[in-house]
Amino acid sequence: MPPATADARPLLELGGIHKSFTGVRALSGAGLRLFPGEVHALMGQNGAGKSTLIKLLTGVHALDAGTMVLEGQPIAPRSPLEAQRIGISTVYQEVNLCPNLSVAENIFAGRYPRKAWRIDWAAMNRDAKALLARLNLDIDVSRLLSAYPVAVQQMVAIARALSVSAKVLVLDEPTSSLDEEEVQRLFAVLRRLREEGMAILFVTHFLDQVYALSDRITVLRNGEFVGEWPAQDLPEPALIAAMVGRELAARRLASAPPGEAEGSEAEFELRDVGRKGMLQPTDLALRAGEVLGLAGLLGSGRTELAQLLFGLRQPDTGALHVWGRPIRVASPAAAVRLGMAMLPEDRKTDGIVAGLSVRENIVLALQARRGMWSRLPLPEQSRLAEGFVQTLGIKTADIDTPMGQLSGGNQQKALLARWLATGPRLLILDEPTRGVDVAAKQEIMDEILRLAGEGMAVLFISSEIDEVVRVSHRIAVLRDRRKLGELPAGCTEQDIYHLIAEQA
Repeated sequence: MPPATADARPLLELGGIHKSFTGVRALSGAGLRLFPGEVHALMGQNGAGKSTLIKLLTGVHALDAGTMVLEGQPIAPRSPLEAQRIGISTVYQEVNLCPNLSVAENIFAGRYPRKAWRIDWAAMNRDAKALLARLNLDIDVSRLLSAYPVAVQQMVAIARALSVSAKVLVLDEPTSSLDEEEVQRLFAVLRRLREEGMAILFVTHFLDQVYALSDRITVLRNGEFVGEWPAQDLPEPALIAAMVGRELAARRLASAPPGEAEGSEAEFELRDVGRKGMLQPTDLALRAGEVLGLAGLLGSGRTELAQLLFGLRQPDTGALHVWGRPIRVASPAAAVRLGMAMLPEDRKTDGIVAGLSVRENIVLALQARRGMWSRLPLPEQSRLAEGFVQTLGIKTADIDTPMGQLSGGNQQKALLARWLATGPRLLILDEPTRGVDVAAKQEIMDEILRLAGEGMAVLFISSEIDEVVRVSHRIAVLRDRRKLGELPAGCTEQDIYHLIAEQA
């Protein structure tokens, strides 16, 4: 890592950055220094201004005031393409590539090598293969991108960034959809790029990954620059305090109180429910006033179980019983009529409608249940939306702000509000804290426990085992698309991993 001293010259330096949107301040006096050959973590809560700063740097937005300097020269990119031309490339959380094109076409899209008047396919495939070899990846570059998993697509996005001779590589939540092994492969690549002298800006909500990879850390809070530290000089509790503006130890998040529903009759119960290729026949009881956690490694069948329960897929075997009566859930609409609600894993694809307002997003499920001929009056929409904005602490200029302008954590809270507006008896939460900061996680988990305390049944699914342990009254453990068993409240992460390992 280069010394961040007065005599060391940053490759990239941003200072006094100001940006507002329709009167709402997003950044005020923000700054950042990035040196060659380092991984620099940009940290802050959802809404702290990280995404806005990245969009200014990459030409998506124009800054209101401030300076951006690259290699000693002022810059003001007016588009992502212009930012790429001067050496700044970004890889986003949602891979922005074309799945219907080949790997090589994705890497060189818009810059295809040509021979005379036609595309030189042989040269493009050869160059694409060479770029991927630099990332220690050997695949068939002529195959469609959609043929490869997300982890490979992330590498292809990085290869595209390298193909334009990037000096600065911005990674915005690159690990949110990767398992632990894939994360380690990505980190090995990033360390190699760092050794080659590349400057890497790393944005993540996983604190352990910050310390595993980063050399220095910059923290933003409420759009303002809080400070810059060498990673080894900023312990995790101090980082969290800098992010949230108050002392908040990571291990002092909400914990489930002793459950009172154990032994009571199950309100919703899966009996021998399964589907070939998705889930082996499974029994699962969901009781009012209880949080049931689903724990398991990637591919264990957690999301598939939720989809079968909510009517997104139909089982081959078994049935759902509601108060002891077998019920066929033919569709999500039927599930909603039975009193179920489901917060999906991918809020971008399956959740938010970015162009609609916060108010319209919140009332969407309730309006759908009422039908197109029974429109919810606007005053009632506003009352509901305002109530949930206040109750859940959704940070928005007003309820008519487009949903796409909210930070990830606030979008997640608004989606939770959408389903709470329907008054569900069973709330299915699939990765509800993915991509949100530690403070927003606490707020969401506090709300989950409050809802259970008021008598709601909650199915809580998370790839972060410590969250499952903390918030659940009971935990069902899955492996290879089958249920291994259940563990009571008070069990540890090690108990879960031991159960998974002993039945391998």
